[in-house]
Amino acid sequence: MASDQGGGFENRRKRTRRDEFLHTMNTIMTWTGLYAVLEPYYPKCDNGRPPTGLKRMLRIHFIPHWFNLADFTCEEARYDSTSLSRFVGIDLCSEAVPDATTLLKFWRLLETNKLVERLFGEVGWVLEVCGMTLSSDATLISAPISAKNEQKARDPEMHQTRKGQ
Repeated sequence: MASDQGGGFENRRKRTRRDEFLHTMNTIMTWTGLYAVLEPYYPKCDNGRPPTGLKRMLRIHFIPHWFNLADFTCEEARYDSTSLSRFVGIDLCSEAVPDATTLLKFWRLLETNKLVERLFGEVGWVLEVCGMTLSSDATLISAPISAKNEQKARDPEMHQTRKGQ
């Protein structure tokens, strides 16, 4: 993927929470394992236009989920956001961002082959192993792995909730 150091204003730009989040996810995720899960299902370049690279598509796939963006909004965000372009590995000076139709085809591939649950299960497992959880606004929160305390008893300060209640 693209390096953290860009030219021009990138050298003077403040690192945002989005930058920090994407850097952390890039570091802790087991990307090679995720690629291996998808590779047997991903189209190969036969004749015609070559597909967008699997590594790029997988990273793009997570962005709308992590940042609560619709497909078209996500496409625009990848143009507007330097940190998203860097995370995905797109150099806007020399290449185009995959459009919403390309993302829809990738989503259908995942759905058809029942890979969505496997991918998000892997992400959840990695976060759990790292002692983190993901909030709805793409903020990583250090979280205990269990609701039990050091004495293996239920911690009275820990409680569970369900969405909408």
